[in-house]
Amino acid sequence: MTFIKIALAATLAVLGANALAADPQLIAKGEYLTRAADCEACHTTPGGKPFTGGLAFQLPFGTLYSPNITADTATGIGSWSDDDFVSALQKGVGKDGKHYYPAFPYTSYTLMPREDILAIKAYLTSLPAVNQPPKENSIGFPFNQRWGMALWNMVFADDKRFTPDPAQSAEWNRGAYLVQGPGHCGECHSPRNLAQAVDTSKSLAGATLGNWQAYNISADKRYGVGGWPQDVLTRYLATGEAPGYAMAGGPMSDVVEHSLRFLTPADIKAVAVYLQGSPARAEGIARPAVAVNDGPLPPGDGLGRKVFVDACAGCHRLDGQGNQTGVATLTGLKSLNDPAGTNVVAVLLAGHYPFTFGSQQKMPDFAQAYSNQELAAVSTFVLRRFGETDARITAQQVARSRASALH
Repeated sequence: MTFIKIALAATLAVLGANALAADPQLIAKGEYLTRAADCEACHTTPGGKPFTGGLAFQLPFGTLYSPNITADTATGIGSWSDDDFVSALQKGVGKDGKHYYPAFPYTSYTLMPREDILAIKAYLTSLPAVNQPPKENSIGFPFNQRWGMALWNMVFADDKRFTPDPAQSAEWNRGAYLVQGPGHCGECHSPRNLAQAVDTSKSLAGATLGNWQAYNISADKRYGVGGWPQDVLTRYLATGEAPGYAMAGGPMSDVVEHSLRFLTPADIKAVAVYLQGSPARAEGIARPAVAVNDGPLPPGDGLGRKVFVDACAGCHRLDGQGNQTGVATLTGLKSLNDPAGTNVVAVLLAGHYPFTFGSQQKMPDFAQAYSNQELAAVSTFVLRRFGETDARITAQQVARSRASALH
């Protein structure tokens, strides 16, 4: 009789867990939070099946590959318990005590409560399981010793849930939760210290990501987004476009594509309210105040103007106002006020191919059509014409960006 009772209890527990996982409301909540946490962008390779992992992350100490997070029991999270999954997101320690590196933003996800994390698990396990073995990381000693992350966590990982600020509005607090927690915006838009932990004293002040620059998104009016009209900022977050202010490209375009566009208008507005009420960081790249520098070209800039006229002016025009669509506006963009031309060079090499918002936001890549010298010349031309710096981009800079994009 005791054995029967134990077996019955175990059966009911399994049925209860399956019923929980199959709860349509829980799955819908989990899908929304999975979008808000931008899980697909990091756990999917270009052209690969969603959530099967394999995306490479180039770090100072080697290359990491994201894992499979489908419900497959052999190569994914199908055999993970609820506690395993919660521990991974809140502590950076997954099944069987495996420590993760902070390229996985558990230092932000830790702010999420257990119920939100389990909603994500319910959604992921409701999707088809895909058997996709993980790629082997390429990390040198001593960084390949995962046990060392336990010490790192003691210093840099708080393992604390989000606590609303009673001095702020409910909308501000909702935005703070989304930005600091599932959205993990500071993981890309904040500089890191030598131990690769986010420098909280400069949160949202901007950082370099490979051959892209994640700009300052703090409340500073000159360097951040504090001076943007709120409707412009919400439009940018939801669509990736804000003519005269910014155009999402590279990794930020992926964030809009896979995450931000799925948020409700109320949540998008809450994010904007929080960003414009966050600590102002007066550093980084400022928006240019001068629309067009139309003076004489410096000696040797003729090649850059020629490439612009031949390849760019059809969409962007020499006055930078965009031809046929305001999305092609160049004036007012931070990327054109960066003396290093980081994002200008990167977008010339990679182009811009969003799947969602139509042809008006597409830009071809010029990596094969033009040499490093030609791309350096046109980058210099647009930086001097539409920015306020004395930029001079070299062919060597373009070559480095080209090489970084290939890894």
